[in-house]
Amino acid sequence: MERLQKVIAHAGVASRRKAEELIKTGKVKVNGKVTVELGTKVTNSDMIEVEGVKIERENKVYFLLYKPTGVISAVSDDKKRKVVTDFLPYVEERIYPVGRLDYDTSGLLLLTNDGEFANLLTHPKYEVHKTYVARVKGLVSRESLRKLEKGIKLEDGMTAPARAKVISADKTKNKTIVELTIHEGRNRQVRRMFDAIGHPVQKLKRERYAFLHLGGLSTGDSRELTPHEVKQLRALAESGPK
Repeated sequence: MERLQKVIAHAGVASRRKAEELIKTGKVKVNGKVTVELGTKVTNSDMIEVEGVKIERENKVYFLLYKPTGVISAVSDDKKRKVVTDFLPYVEERIYPVGRLDYDTSGLLLLTNDGEFANLLTHPKYEVHKTYVARVKGLVSRESLRKLEKGIKLEDGMTAPARAKVISADKTKNKTIVELTIHEGRNRQVRRMFDAIGHPVQKLKRERYAFLHLGGLSTGDSRELTPHEVKQLRALAESGPK
């Protein structure tokens, strides 16, 4: 069940705040009866009318995108730069990204029109793990890896414990490839963590999101999640620390 104003907003009729005003002023009917209570919850089988017009509800959809670099994790951009939804023109529903990947970061990004699902996956308390592969400047020592694993003090607080390992190191080119797994989603967190240990990121890619990976996809490709994958993600998030 979902709150009535949320369903109205999600159907594209009005913003959440405007939907609340419509409810309070008696302009919304549920199954033929005027409803003025903001706490009202409805199911998919309930018929909702706004100012005499029946609303059409979208089916919930879930997609995985291999986001390229140079793309904004948004549905629009005032600077006319490419956004992630440009890569899913075949999707009729109004989807949006679950969390974000930086403009200059590539990799796995989920998109949906299911707000509850998106909140479940992005809320810090649910601890959904995300794995990144970073090419960083310099040769990363075991001591620096331990700092990443224990937590780094950033301007917005300590990061949670992480998993880190060196995939390869090139002394000639003075660079290291590091795999880092975190469950937080702060702004540019991975880059800031590496900056804090003196190894600026040169290239960054999100390889995995929980059990999902990019296998079989090329940059810019996307696919729909299976119902089982959606169910697994929900179960994984809901079973995490609260």
